Amino acid sequence: MGRVFGFVGLLIVLGAGMYIYKQEVVATSAPGGTTSNPRATIDVAGVKNDLVAIASAERRRFASDGKYVDISDLISNGDISMQQPSRGPFSYASSISDTGFTITATYSGNDPAVPRTLRIDQNMQMSSE
Repeated sequence: MGRVFGFVGLLIVLGAGMYIYKQEVVATSAPGGTTSNPRATIDVAGVKNDLVAIASAERRRFASDGKYVDISDLISNGDISMQQPSRGPFSYASSISDTGFTITATYSGNDPAVPRTLRIDQNMQMSSE
């Protein structure tokens, strides 16, 4: 009788563990947890990394030269390791002022679950729409 209860308890624990694992996989499989397209997930993660790299390069440039510059200047000077201001269906643009900057990644694909724009500013604050 004790072995039966032990086996039933083991099945209950395994079932709970599988449920929790499934919930974690679903929550981390997509940007915002809303798309099941692995390519879109990879693109969004890469774009976020690119935005952080571009913003860091802007901050380094401001620390050394006292001004912010356009993305094309960062690329041509080798401050960031990208050849063009884009990644897959995302294109990058910058808004520069004397006191700050905003780098914007705009999505041109057709997946409705992917954010249309991702932005980062001089305070390294990222936002999406």
